[in-house]
Amino acid sequence: MITKRFWYRIGTISFLLAALAATAAAQRNRNWDGYPNWGGSFDLRQTALNAGFNEGSKEGRNDRSSNRYRNYSDFSAYRDATKDYNSRLGNRDLYRRYFQTAFEHGYDAENPNNYNNRDYRDRDRDRDRDRDRDNDRDRDRDRNDNRRGRNWDRYGRYGGTSELRQTALNAGYNAGMKEGRDDRRRNRQHSLSDFSEYRNATNDYSSKLGDRELYRRYYREGFENGYWDGWNGY
Repeated sequence: MITKRFWYRIGTISFLLAALAATAAAQRNRNWDGYPNWGGSFDLRQTALNAGFNEGSKEGRNDRSSNRYRNYSDFSAYRDATKDYNSRLGNRDLYRRYFQTAFEHGYDAENPNNYNNRDYRDRDRDRDRDRDRDNDRDRDRDRNDNRRGRNWDRYGRYGGTSELRQTALNAGYNAGMKEGRDDRRRNRQHSLSDFSEYRNATNDYSSKLGDRELYRRYYREGFENGYWDGWNGY
């Protein structure tokens, strides 16, 4: 009897170890080819994307179990964006940019926004299409060809009225452009979450427009694109 229990426990432990190893392997082998490549070493990009996605997934699962949805910048892990970073990897700000991108995807994968599930799927399809196109071109050419600028038709559609979407994208883009140009002039680069305008994401918002959290989502998308357009000299 003792021998049976012993081997049963050994078998159980072996199964758990195998499951953990499979999970770790899946995380190591996650396909990052569909994500942007802004430069830096392979290790920097890989480490940042993996750490960001894992943190975002964890927070997404927690929020889903609590039946809630929060903004990415509500999480300290997203604002800091330095988990698993060390100076040997290279540029810290570049690491944070990769980390935050993957965090957003990890969070949304575990806790999709319920504003409009169809629009959410459409957004993912559009992202996949854009990434496939990006992977076929060099990075410098991508930056010009894929620039959205003020062409609001090329931005996500997550529901809400046309006026809400237009106002939020325009306000966010203008604020991001201003900060991007300022950082370019000073030869520096910030993480988006360093800016209070990005964290608050309520410039030009009015309750008459509709859902405040949806406004903030559009605003941040506009801000991000405006910031990089300004920083790149557009």
